[in-house]
Amino acid sequence: MSEQYGILLVSHVEELADGLARLLKQVAKDVTVKAVGGVEEGGIGTSFDKLMAALNEMSERNILGFYDLGSAKMNLELVSQMTEKKLIICDAAFVEGSYLAAALLQADTPFEKIREQLQELYVK
Repeated sequence: MSEQYGILLVSHVEELADGLARLLKQVAKDVTVKAVGGVEEGGIGTSFDKLMAALNEMSERNILGFYDLGSAKMNLELVSQMTEKKLIICDAAFVEGSYLAAALLQADTPFEKIREQLQELYVK
């Protein structure tokens, strides 16, 4: 399962995205996790170009996208329209949702079970 799905983390702050990726790798060493944070100049924000580049680097066909704030979600939505990959935007809590998904992917949990568990963490 882990080779079929990857995780893409999008944050307004590079250190937040990178730190969360480090945390996920502790529980899911076999799952591809890409972190995209900040803008090209290192400032706070999100970058369509950085996001697209990270997505293109991922070999998995199915990508679970997690984000910290609304404009990061907007960039995920834009990128999803520009790729052949299946980008599944997860509205779950950023840290808890991505951690849960990584752990379940590492355990080869069927995707429908992962989706069910993530929905309990969806931001309402």
